[in-house]
Amino acid sequence: MFHATFVLLKSNMTGRAALAPLCGLMLLVLPGPSSTFAAEGAPVLVVPSAKRTLHVAVPLPEGFTRSEGSGYCLVEEPESSSPVPVQIVSLPAEGDSGSPAAEQLLANVPPRDRAPALRRFRLQERKNGPACPSPFALLELNGKSLQVKENGKPRFVYNFDKVTNPKVPAKDPRRSRSGYVHPLYGLGGEVLTDDFPRDHYHHHGLFWAWPHVKIGGKSYDLWMAQGIRQDFVRWLGRDVGPVAAVLDVENGWFVGDKKVMVERVLLRAFRGDRGSRVLDVQLTLIPQGEPVNLRGAEEKGYGGLTLRLNVREGKWKQAVITTPLGVSAQDLPETRLAWADLTYPFRKNAPSGVAIFIPKDHPDYPPMWLTRHYGPLCVGYPGIDGKTFPPGQPIRLNYRLLIHAGALSPEAFKRHYADYLLGGQARWE
Repeated sequence: MFHATFVLLKSNMTGRAALAPLCGLMLLVLPGPSSTFAAEGAPVLVVPSAKRTLHVAVPLPEGFTRSEGSGYCLVEEPESSSPVPVQIVSLPAEGDSGSPAAEQLLANVPPRDRAPALRRFRLQERKNGPACPSPFALLELNGKSLQVKENGKPRFVYNFDKVTNPKVPAKDPRRSRSGYVHPLYGLGGEVLTDDFPRDHYHHHGLFWAWPHVKIGGKSYDLWMAQGIRQDFVRWLGRDVGPVAAVLDVENGWFVGDKKVMVERVLLRAFRGDRGSRVLDVQLTLIPQGEPVNLRGAEEKGYGGLTLRLNVREGKWKQAVITTPLGVSAQDLPETRLAWADLTYPFRKNAPSGVAIFIPKDHPDYPPMWLTRHYGPLCVGYPGIDGKTFPPGQPIRLNYRLLIHAGALSPEAFKRHYADYLLGGQARWE
């Protein structure tokens, strides 16, 4: 009979500087006849087969603990392909909930010819091999922003502290903001997002805000930064490895000095693949002390995740919006969509774009959207009718951004979206 104690070795993690690249984690088995997870009875990661690389994020199997080390990968059964590097990150407890930290395994699972519908992988120690290099690096800018680079080229900047635009009047609350992504870069280095646009000062890259926030009988406008604001609280994790760059941050919504909402943001930038990149965004909102009612804008419904793209003023007719309904020549208000894309020549004669994908476990799937050819893609949740959320209960919202080169057909977007859903089906057996 097989007897063993499994110990996972912890990857280098967190800190305010770029982290050492690791292949993943090394496995120790004490004592026992095997030194890898290939042993009988060890968990198997089941991943659906696909024609593109699947970006997988799954919790570690229950019962495993880990210590310092490296050298860890996935090996397919039967062993018919190269080992797949993995990266394991620790995700601290949400807010002050007191729950234990969660640990996730990240992997970019490449396609394989003649693979079965369900592929099976075991965790295995990398023996006598060098640590896998990381293509990612983190660079702090001016003590306010963190830039993520891949292979020396910028992917995006997360602005964790206050960014101020002196061109906005000093008395306008939209003059400063924090806790958002800008710039978001295309594969050719083009800037895809806009910040402080003249037509809407309050738009800022990739952000999340609601025009109607009601707490204790009082109403506030987070969309226009009136009476309530989002402030940085602390870093929970900053990790780079062979699979992804992961930023985990806690912000707060404040009315005066009172924190009314814990806002946790998890950004996961997987390694680029075949003319595209993905950025996963996980938002966790936890009302503090009393219920919080969130409601979208009247008639239009915006309020929630919003992406303001850098469509040049007066050039909006060059923007192409594609959804599961096809290519839309008109803006789409109050439309239920599983995904939407805006493609535009951000560089002269070189179209590129960004799609937002919604997983099927999103509340009110598929949610309402507002799309605008002049630049905004707005996911509206909980929408015009609004919803009251009780204190202490997390609101979890997950999204994926697909950053792509060139103009893609509706069918190509549907395939990318299908692969996104397949990656979310990875599980342990």
